[in-house]
Amino acid sequence: MKQTHLIGLAAFGMLALAGCTTTSPNYGSSGYGSSAPYPSQARCADCGLVTRIDVVASNRSAPSATGAILGGIVGAVAGHEISDKTGGSKGNQNVSAVAGAAAGAMAGNAIQKNVTSDTYNIHVRMDDGRTVVINQRDLGGIRENTYVRVVNGKVVLR
Repeated sequence: MKQTHLIGLAAFGMLALAGCTTTSPNYGSSGYGSSAPYPSQARCADCGLVTRIDVVASNRSAPSATGAILGGIVGAVAGHEISDKTGGSKGNQNVSAVAGAAAGAMAGNAIQKNVTSDTYNIHVRMDDGRTVVINQRDLGGIRENTYVRVVNGKVVLR
C-alpha cells in the first residue's frame, strides 16, 4: 500500500514539474545573432548597459543633528497645536507634542540627509548605440555592467 502511494506521489510530482516547462522559441538559445546584451532579454528602446558610475560630491554640509533638532521642534509645536485645536486634554496635548517631536526629528534627519548627500552620474550605453548620463541620488543595486532601463529620467534595474 505504501509503495502505491509513493509511486502515485512521484507521478504527481513529475506531472507538476512538466507543467513548469516553457514553449518559448528562445528558451535555451545561445543568443547568437542577437543584438541585446543578454540573450534572454528582449531589445527595448529605453534599455542599456551601465558603462560607468561617477560620484558627484554635493559640497553641502550642515552640523550633524541640525535637521533632527529643527524637525523635532516643528513637530512638537505642530503636534501640540493640533491636539489643542481639536479639544484634546492637557495630557493628550503633551502626548501629541512628544509624538510630533519624534516624527519631526525623523523627517528633519531624512531631509538633511537628502540635501547634503552625494549623487551619482550613471553612464548608460543604450541598446540603440547612444549614450546617456543620468544623475540620481540612489544607486538601488545598480553597478557597472548592469543591464538597466531608463524610466522617467531615472535608471532602474531591469
